[in-house]
Amino acid sequence: MAVGRRKALRWAGIVLAWLVLALSAGFAIFLNSSTTVTLASHDAEISPTLGTYVTIRTGPFLPDVRRDYGGPIGVDIRLGKTEADSTEQLVERYAFIASRPESQVAIVRDAVVDLAWNALARGAVFAFFPFLMWALVGRQRRRELLGATPVRRSAVVVASGAALAAVVGLVVMPRADDEPKVVDKDTWQSLQTYLPEFQIPDEAKGIEVQGTLSATGTKRLVMSAVDTYQKSRTFYDGAVEKVADLELREPQEGETVALIVSDRHDNIGMDSVARAIADKGGATAVLDAGDDTSTGQQWEAFSLDSLADAFEDFDRFAVQGNHDHGSFVQGYLEDRGWQTASSTVLEGPGGGRLMAFNDPRSSGLGSWRDTPGLTIDELAIDIADKVCEAEERVNTLLVHDIDMGTPTLERGCVDLVVSGHVHVQVGPDRVTGSNGELGYNYTNGTTGGAAYAVAVGSKLRRPAEVTLATYRDGRPVGLQPVTLQTNGVFRVHDYIPLTYGSKMVSNVKGTPAEKQVPGHVVGRRTGQ
Repeated sequence: MAVGRRKALRWAGIVLAWLVLALSAGFAIFLNSSTTVTLASHDAEISPTLGTYVTIRTGPFLPDVRRDYGGPIGVDIRLGKTEADSTEQLVERYAFIASRPESQVAIVRDAVVDLAWNALARGAVFAFFPFLMWALVGRQRRRELLGATPVRRSAVVVASGAALAAVVGLVVMPRADDEPKVVDKDTWQSLQTYLPEFQIPDEAKGIEVQGTLSATGTKRLVMSAVDTYQKSRTFYDGAVEKVADLELREPQEGETVALIVSDRHDNIGMDSVARAIADKGGATAVLDAGDDTSTGQQWEAFSLDSLADAFEDFDRFAVQGNHDHGSFVQGYLEDRGWQTASSTVLEGPGGGRLMAFNDPRSSGLGSWRDTPGLTIDELAIDIADKVCEAEERVNTLLVHDIDMGTPTLERGCVDLVVSGHVHVQVGPDRVTGSNGELGYNYTNGTTGGAAYAVAVGSKLRRPAEVTLATYRDGRPVGLQPVTLQTNGVFRVHDYIPLTYGSKMVSNVKGTPAEKQVPGHVVGRRTGQ
């Protein structure tokens, strides 16, 4: 009994020693680790630090900023390369992203957690080495070493310590180019002190800037950022609050509602507004008709992060627009659970059948477009062939440009073609196919309120629109557009039934009338 107890105590001691060594080594590895992510439109290096500050190193032209968030570990964020036409444009982008930081905060949090788990795993492996060495030496040799002269025992201890230190050095691997993580408190000052002539928002009063940069030009950039931040928060937060007063059609039993968005062009401010409208209208799915970005480049990941975060719990479908050209946008959304363009039939809203196709063209920040490979007309014929070959009738065809779905409608192979691209609402228009079947085309306006491919800013550049699409038994049976004007006023359109029998409903061709919403100016949309 005593022997068993001694054995259990010995093993308990070994486990405790391993745990202490593993945690110590893991913590050391953690503090010397880093990872690179795409953050706030930059390639950014994230490193954990001692302390409670989140510090952002912006580079040589702008002051570094930090904030005490009261956590157990600090974070050092070093911004790397990005794309911007000017420093002023970059600063405005910073401010806009800061006004809706949730998705970027999640990226940093996830990166630090991943570093912690990785460091803990490496520390756990490292902690086995001393015990492994002890076992490899063997009982007989250990007795010989421990029974040797004091000088020899000392040499064994020194050699073991040296080996242990070498292993620690290999595992921890401190970066040779590391700079000191801790900045003298005297070199930092509050944002209010840095800009005494400016009224700082309450939520930004905990921010500190590196006080050594006091050039007038730099201060003006910071003031512009704060101004953009305030205006953006006020405009979009106000819009979210107004959604509660909108009179939207409530889905009936057996109906499913999907929210149509298109042409966001990096306007993350509208994501919270779109989600609020979706919740108010009872939506559980989102149909994204493309052009979420302006160039389709990796620096625009912040826009896709915001979109994915806003609709994380929805059924999500998306296609690429001409401004999303390349492999980045589709791959990024797929990694976050979105169903993207596919030549196969997908299960769409309400259990219906959906097919989705990307725009093959490539566009940048101007109005030019390259058309590699197939033209739109050639692609449209190919899409019609694929849709009409489906075993059962397709209920929804999701494309970026309505021209991509026209031949499919003309053949009578689809109920509804959903598109964007032109930044204004068009339709719904009823089309009788060559086979006698009825279908509709519908173009959603720009959800980002974009002019050309630009939507980033403190407020909308043009009216922003989303549409609530109602499905029954998988078939689209109605549409209700909702528009947010540049002055912050909502316009709610009448619900437009989509029928497939011989009886034609009023207000199907062209733009629907609108109804009065308490507290908001409404009217009839014209000129679309």
